[in-house]
Amino acid sequence: MASDLSAGLRGWRARRRVSQLELAVRAGTTQRYVSFIESGRSVPGRDMIIRIAESLQVPLRERNELLVAGGYAPAYDESPYAGAGLAAIRAALTNILDGHRPYPAIVVDRRGDLVLANGSFEALVADVGPYLLEDPVSIPRVLLHPDGLAPRIVNLAEWSWHVIDALAREAAITPSAGADRLVEELIALVPPRPTTGADHLGFAVPLRLRSPVGELRLVTTLTRFGTAIDVTVSELRMEAFLPADDRTAAALRELDPTMLQRVQV
Repeated sequence: MASDLSAGLRGWRARRRVSQLELAVRAGTTQRYVSFIESGRSVPGRDMIIRIAESLQVPLRERNELLVAGGYAPAYDESPYAGAGLAAIRAALTNILDGHRPYPAIVVDRRGDLVLANGSFEALVADVGPYLLEDPVSIPRVLLHPDGLAPRIVNLAEWSWHVIDALAREAAITPSAGADRLVEELIALVPPRPTTGADHLGFAVPLRLRSPVGELRLVTTLTRFGTAIDVTVSELRMEAFLPADDRTAAALRELDPTMLQRVQV
């Protein structure tokens, strides 16, 4: 168990590219003690494991794993998303997503699987292959699969690689076999990475999407719970697709019939 803890802490320090000295300063200890922990010569206490994990920005799920490897009970709860304990979180996310309409917005988990979507996003993906919308719904797959939105993405060759690169970065931060397999699957689906002709707005690469009301130019934003102490909540992130121009903003109102009814009322 202690060897698993030592290897785990060494791995996270290497992943974050932090020296033993820098980690010692962050965690309020000495380089010598960090060295002893990583070599298995010393077994840190529960509080020290948490301090080191916080210093390395280890995700809560993996912090629990380090604690268990050290012989301690997990410190962070993992509440079921549908459980009573997260009722306030669900209500808040529903209100936030509804407030984004007519702009599409979703909440996904650490794997990129859909947790919650607003009506505007549902309208956006209404014509994708039905099997892609069966639980669990993988949003990267919905975006880039030939039976998903991919045929409607004007700049697929460029934009798809931004999605894949983001997934690869996430997998490097929090390694998992499932994430690696998804990256490999998507690479096989999309065109080769372009080397010239970058299409950008000066600050972001837009998603250029064909729709029944014309081409949409969208930029994406990501939001996380910054102070979460529950594993489930810490792994949620909201993705909003915002209009990059006035014409797209107007088109999104046309795509969401409910929003049109609100305007007419």
